[in-house]
Amino acid sequence: MKVIIEEIVIYGVLFLFVIAVLFIYIRKQIRESKEVGEKIQQAKEEGSHEPVSLYPSVDPKRCIKSGACIEACPEKDILGIRNGRATIINASRCIGHGACYLACPVEAISLYIGTEKRGVDIPHIKPNFETNIPGIFIAGELGGMGLIKNAVTQGREAVENIVKTIKKDAQATFDLIIVGSGPAGISATLAAKQLNLKTLTLEQDSLGGTVYTFPRDKIVMTAPMDLPLYGKVKLKETSKSFLLDLWNTVLSENSINIRENSKVEAITRRGDIFDVGTLNGEIYTTKSILLAIGRRGTPRKLNIPGENTEKVAYRLLEPEEIRNKKIVVVGGGDSAIESALLLADQNKVTLSYRSNAFSRIKPMNAERINKAIKSGLIEVKLGSNIVRIEKDLIEYTEQDSADIKKMDNDLIFIFAGGELPTQFLKKIGIEISTKYGEAILKHR
Repeated sequence: MKVIIEEIVIYGVLFLFVIAVLFIYIRKQIRESKEVGEKIQQAKEEGSHEPVSLYPSVDPKRCIKSGACIEACPEKDILGIRNGRATIINASRCIGHGACYLACPVEAISLYIGTEKRGVDIPHIKPNFETNIPGIFIAGELGGMGLIKNAVTQGREAVENIVKTIKKDAQATFDLIIVGSGPAGISATLAAKQLNLKTLTLEQDSLGGTVYTFPRDKIVMTAPMDLPLYGKVKLKETSKSFLLDLWNTVLSENSINIRENSKVEAITRRGDIFDVGTLNGEIYTTKSILLAIGRRGTPRKLNIPGENTEKVAYRLLEPEEIRNKKIVVVGGGDSAIESALLLADQNKVTLSYRSNAFSRIKPMNAERINKAIKSGLIEVKLGSNIVRIEKDLIEYTEQDSADIKKMDNDLIFIFAGGELPTQFLKKIGIEISTKYGEAILKHR
């Protein structure tokens, strides 16, 4: 009897222990779900819950709430566990790493672009990166993948596919012309050199493309990449300047020159080859073309009087050289906020944004700009619109008022995004469709 009583006591203690553990676990899950719910509500209020580009979508029937996707994501609060499964919190802050897609142990995550209400224009691209026009390929951001690591991979893979399609008997100066020298364009250029293709790379601005226009201290890479003719770059995060120096070094060591300030204006098929014309008047012939020009294309302008003056710029290159100026930064995205913060130490900076609240910005930038506002380092005019730019001042309106106000001003930086080069693509003949919530990467 004594043995039986002891066994009952032991089992009773174990039972109570299990109940206690389950209670603590369930209570923790409820608390975490509540916290995620609060974050989702805050994201909705801030306008960051809805996606603007590539974003993850979770299949609730497959999700086992392992949390692997959350741990793998280099960003913060893109995904969270709520009511027993992964769910989206700040979809607009997703920048397409794809780490969650790869990390999920049960393949419950797909990467989508566009929503039911908001479509995203995407050119038609085959699995080998070729468009509907034989001989013209697209890689990188223009095709929907904007992350540097992904763009580098696509640039290399595109060239590996292009080399299989080149007609050796076609008479042209080049085997391949690459348009754009961003991450995809540079990777493609190096891969083409590695495969002994006669290649020309044309860039409308400067080496690095969009990366070149980032503020100097901006972190631009959060995952390793495999660069042709160099190997793996094992960096968790790095700066724009380091990345540009690396690219320049690799290009120089392999005797590769990027032709900068050569904007492509026309691409025309002529038999088995293409004629590529630039704004400078040059015309080149090539057997194949890779477009790696990015989605933003040309910077979006405000289209207001005075915008063509010298005091207006659409990128910030050397912030440390600008001092004692009255500066207006236009925009509410990460680029605008980071630029305003870089300029604020040595200048009087006003940040003008047409909306009434910042949205779709990284949490760290939100924290930094709020701190700068509270300390008086930066003045922010939400709900404002610049209507005229003059030599020593700007004119603007606030909220719903039509009253024109004036502000002393020496320089103005405009970060209003960029315009997809849709007309350029259509002129070439490339088919474009609007994606309303379609999967770009999906497990079978």
